[in-house]
Amino acid sequence: MKKTLLFSILLCIAILIFLILIRVFPKNASLLPALLVLMILDGYLWFSIVSRIERLRPGVRYLLTGFYWLPLILLVSSIITGIFVPFLSWQVSLRTFIPGLILTTYICKVFPIVSLVCADLIRTFRFWGNSFTHGKGSAFGYFVRNRWILMTGWLLGGVFFILMMLGMFWWNFNYTVRKQTIVLPELPKSFDGLTIVQISDIHLGSWGCPSELDKAINLVNAQKPDLIFFTGDMANYSTRDVIPFESMLKHIKSRLGIFAILGNHDYGDYITWTSATEKLKDMDDLISFYHRLGWKLLMNEHYILKNDRDSIAILGIQNWGMTKRFQRLGDVEEAERGVKNMDIQLLLTHDPTSWKALVCNTYRNIDVCFSGHTHGFQFGFERWGIHWSPAQYLYDQWGGLYSEPVPGSHPLYLYVNRGLGSIGYPGRIGMPPEITLFTLRREEQK
Repeated sequence: MKKTLLFSILLCIAILIFLILIRVFPKNASLLPALLVLMILDGYLWFSIVSRIERLRPGVRYLLTGFYWLPLILLVSSIITGIFVPFLSWQVSLRTFIPGLILTTYICKVFPIVSLVCADLIRTFRFWGNSFTHGKGSAFGYFVRNRWILMTGWLLGGVFFILMMLGMFWWNFNYTVRKQTIVLPELPKSFDGLTIVQISDIHLGSWGCPSELDKAINLVNAQKPDLIFFTGDMANYSTRDVIPFESMLKHIKSRLGIFAILGNHDYGDYITWTSATEKLKDMDDLISFYHRLGWKLLMNEHYILKNDRDSIAILGIQNWGMTKRFQRLGDVEEAERGVKNMDIQLLLTHDPTSWKALVCNTYRNIDVCFSGHTHGFQFGFERWGIHWSPAQYLYDQWGGLYSEPVPGSHPLYLYVNRGLGSIGYPGRIGMPPEITLFTLRREEQK
């Protein structure tokens, strides 16, 4: 009776949290059912260990119980606080690391939950096998869970918790400068050796340590680039995220200009607005923000970069993603209008799925696409020739340089930047934040 009552309370709390979050963050509605299921399984895991915890001394018992239910306590407390103090007005570090800790703890609980399910399945099969062999057989309680399976789950969960903590407080700011040379035979001579720094997915709404952003800016400037491309997702939820960082971003410098596009998070679709007018004003504020920075925001348009008599075209489109979850506002035809016959065209497009869907089949005169969006899942392994991340199960092109052969010409290129910031989980494991330095060449250098 006691277990049934507790489970019913947990189920009601989980459903209530689900309904509130789906109203506040409608864009994440597809992800919330997984959270609901995980919270229910959390109660299932608790019932498997509660009898052991109750046998401990009161002080230890209260400590372990509090730690176990900490993510739920933080989640409920955050929702209650959000009723009186809107989430977007919280201090950046709080609204970053509290959800991050909640997410981390629940993810790590997946390992003991899976081990518990496996142990109970084995236990059930043994019971059925015994009943089939011996008729009525022994009581179900006679068959205990496999201890080693359970211990393995808790051990993996603990190891992963340590890794995720390191990812939040250490690896999250372990910036990596990746250098890439791209050969374009049609490149005008005066542009041979042109250097471009690409940064992407800053997500200022998650940047709880401004001093670390300053380090990233200094590292960008240290490359002394001719051009800087920013490929979207400056904000998390609204322009309110980016305003406090305006003076810092003004320190980013390049010789020939900074060009930017919008990412899926920049449109304000991840929160509920009081009116359509309020949302439109937020977009106007973001465009004004780019103007004040002195960055050229390309929204289905192009810019012709000239050097003496030579010129190249820089195109930028609005966000376009293959899945219905993301906006489809990008228009390559509009961006390319007037420059179709130019020898070199560089396209900024936030979502890499647009490369195959829009560019490769129709706009094969576009030489290089620069994308971001995937973050490399903020988790993966890229050493010793291994190039792996869970992102590869969602995106065919998720990190690094890709090419599409073109008969009689150089390949079409796509580079997917792994991002500078983070979203959701405020950390990185094996997928460091990236600053990419490109050098464009007419021919291979010996």
